[in-house]
Amino acid sequence: MEKDFKADSYRWFALAAVVMGTFMAILDTSIVNIGIPKMMAVFNVSLDEVEWVLTAYTLTLGAIVPLTGFLSEKFGNKRLYIFALASFTLGSLLCGAAWSNSTMIAFRILQALGGGMIMPVSMSIIFQMFDVKERGLALGFWGIATMAAPAIGPTLGGFIIEKLDWRLIFYVNVPIGIMAVILSSILLQEFPHKSSQKPDILGFVFSTVAIVSVLYVLSENPIDWGEVKNPILMTVGIFNFILFIINELIVSEPLMNLRLLKDLNFSFSLIALTLVNMSLMGGVYAVPLFLQRLKGYTAMQTGILMFPSAIVTGLMMPISGKLVDKINPKIIILPGLLLLGASSYKLGQIDLNTSSEMINLLLILRGAGLGCTMMPLTTLGMNVLPKRLINQGSTLQNTFKQIAGSVSITMMTLSLTSKMDIYYYRLSEQVTSFNSSAMAFLNQIQSKLIQNGTSSADAQIQSYSTIIGLLKKQASSDAFDYILMLCASFVLVALIATLLISNKTEKSRYL
Repeated sequence: MEKDFKADSYRWFALAAVVMGTFMAILDTSIVNIGIPKMMAVFNVSLDEVEWVLTAYTLTLGAIVPLTGFLSEKFGNKRLYIFALASFTLGSLLCGAAWSNSTMIAFRILQALGGGMIMPVSMSIIFQMFDVKERGLALGFWGIATMAAPAIGPTLGGFIIEKLDWRLIFYVNVPIGIMAVILSSILLQEFPHKSSQKPDILGFVFSTVAIVSVLYVLSENPIDWGEVKNPILMTVGIFNFILFIINELIVSEPLMNLRLLKDLNFSFSLIALTLVNMSLMGGVYAVPLFLQRLKGYTAMQTGILMFPSAIVTGLMMPISGKLVDKINPKIIILPGLLLLGASSYKLGQIDLNTSSEMINLLLILRGAGLGCTMMPLTTLGMNVLPKRLINQGSTLQNTFKQIAGSVSITMMTLSLTSKMDIYYYRLSEQVTSFNSSAMAFLNQIQSKLIQNGTSSADAQIQSYSTIIGLLKKQASSDAFDYILMLCASFVLVALIATLLISNKTEKSRYL
């Protein structure tokens, strides 16, 4: 009887512990952003100072993710996962008790040490617990946490900030974390692991300097290239990336096994997964801004509007995962990418007059497309690897996704700013005395103002101000459409990469 439990039910109970920890870690990434204005007021600091609460977490996350493969092989996935949960939970508790901005930053670093390891280690655990025929479904259930948490975060964070004590945005992790540690200790079993004989110290140094330097520059909003530190840091980062690649290809036991990229199926799936993640992060960045800045929605209203799409994504993940276990993953992925690309393209055409119902429908379709692509792509790429390389494959996937997310947000920010200026100048050039339509509209505004008792001189000034405001709003709308079109283009390239993946599922034969 015990054997049956361990052979079947055991794994699904253990999966619940893994899902719980993943949900907690991802929830934190979206919920903390809501509390930034409150922290500014409580700690009496400027925006530049309080942004380090987010930046320190991102940089630590970027530095720790490449190390997880080595640590998993050194200490085992179960031990490392429990340590990651405990570190994240303790960090959350201390963040909730922080008494200054400096202590908050220090505790966020501790929190990130655990948070950075939870995702790749939990994925490795799933691939070790489940065989090829069940991995898709298991990853589908795990994927619910990865999509539900970002959707719940802004809504839950907004409710906590408005109605409760802001420190609960950190304390909410503590009971979840304690429960996850207990369940993981009881339910997870340790899998055989082989520790490296020679730690790749140079690889760790090169990767840390490279990722931290690049992510630091990318985290600035917007990036000021006139400030000398930014081009210097970017140069240092790129140089260390080159050194890291050379080192990893030379040493016998690398920190990150870049030789995995020799498997074209794994490489193409990694490219597709990275681009889909860039599209996901771009949409997560652009849509809420559009709704709040231009449509006038509150953070709570925005969260409620976006919530159904996250539910659809969560529902589609286990369904697509179950299908992937039975049929060729590409049969699920390709229609998902087409749906994701088409809905992203249509989102790139919304304007100020688009109804919330239409936006909601497009987001739901987009969510369905994401649900059919994210986990199947992950499964497709990892299934070509033998079990002994699962930790390294998971580390590579999560490192690429971490960097891709930051690159995507930076691209969206820079594109939004530059396109807003370009579109505004193009529109303003049309407001001249030679444009009869523009003059007629301007005169119409002036007439209404004069009818309401405004003097002719003031009416003229106010009418021009109204025109400028409308032009800026339209330029902003056009700029948002542009960056949403960028998201659609990412999906198009991901579609091409997926088509290049061979239908063969044989394991890697090298290393």
